[in-house]
Amino acid sequence: MSVVEERLDELLATHNPATTDFAAFRGAQYDLGLAWVHFPEGWGGLGLPPKAQAVVERRLRDAGAKSPDARVFFGLTMAGPTVVTHGDDALRSRLLRRMFTGEDAWCQLFSEPGSGSDLAGLACKAVRDGDEWVVTGQKVWNTLAHIADRGMLVARTDPNAPKHKGLTYFALDMHAPGVEVRPLIQITGEAEFNEVYLTEVRIPDSDRIGGIGEGWRVAMTTLMNERVTIGGGSGPPQSGSGAIAEAIRIWQHEPHVDRTPAMADRLMQLWCESEALRLTNIRAGQARRAGMPGPEGSIAKLMFAEVNKRIYEFCVDLLGAQALVGYDYIHERTESLGLVGPPGTARKMFLRSRANSIEGGTSEIQRNILGERVLGLPGEPRVDKEQPWVDVPRS
Repeated sequence: MSVVEERLDELLATHNPATTDFAAFRGAQYDLGLAWVHFPEGWGGLGLPPKAQAVVERRLRDAGAKSPDARVFFGLTMAGPTVVTHGDDALRSRLLRRMFTGEDAWCQLFSEPGSGSDLAGLACKAVRDGDEWVVTGQKVWNTLAHIADRGMLVARTDPNAPKHKGLTYFALDMHAPGVEVRPLIQITGEAEFNEVYLTEVRIPDSDRIGGIGEGWRVAMTTLMNERVTIGGGSGPPQSGSGAIAEAIRIWQHEPHVDRTPAMADRLMQLWCESEALRLTNIRAGQARRAGMPGPEGSIAKLMFAEVNKRIYEFCVDLLGAQALVGYDYIHERTESLGLVGPPGTARKMFLRSRANSIEGGTSEIQRNILGERVLGLPGEPRVDKEQPWVDVPRS
């Protein structure tokens, strides 16, 4: 019997997932090294190949364990790999277990009003003051920041260095004085996104992730995991899952839809694209769990955005005039992620999917990454690459 199976037997023998508190169950799972099995021992892992995680997930699902919710999402998929890769042991011990249990919800604080796609151009500044950093600036498009306890924050600590080299990465306490979270109302009526204002927020140096000036390198770990995660947003790697399932449901069960040969051809083309995306997600997920996200992340993220939009456009085309009714536009401070909707939400998801080509890196940026780093095409001209950030013209 493998060590994973032995640990799973021990976990399930001592903690019934149906009756044990969610955080307590996941804490026990972490302590047994079954949180991220490829992480080092002592930090929620066993130092095993990432494929062993599938055994854990299958056994726990069959035993009735509750699936992770939005409070766990960013910690599980992005903050965790970043902290274990770049954080020291003290930081790991303080942050990893709590993010896995959901005791600390996380959000991402990267984009700014003047530096969305150009992350390295950000202006949020952090000034050293003894054992603390004083941070002032504004972040935007911060998903679920209103429920977050911690934020993955990149700030500029050396304005005289070139823009990629003067950044530092922090684990921000979202409840610290000077942190203000404001909702951004989306076209759906929900406020899943936020803007965050930081006014002389004090961050202890012990909450710094990675070295001073190494924020860009640390952020790349987060971003590569984010792209794989969003790219895999069509659900678990099961054929016909995710957005395409809604298109098939409408085709088979909704009355008065346009079931013409031309529409059948569109449906089959979309199904084939979804299946290709599903297989790419499997490869990307394996690389991410190994701690080495590859170009599949950008491929999956780009294709998820474009295919998702096309699928929901097809859904409303199928529904015809019915697509104009049946969606309650309600202002809501949602606490869930909206990458893919449940059955019957095609009208809403047609609107929500507009954000897929923006969040996590725009489709244009993903095409640049793939062109340069995968296909080896000449890069975009970067005249300010070696210029001190403080001298770079800004609007």
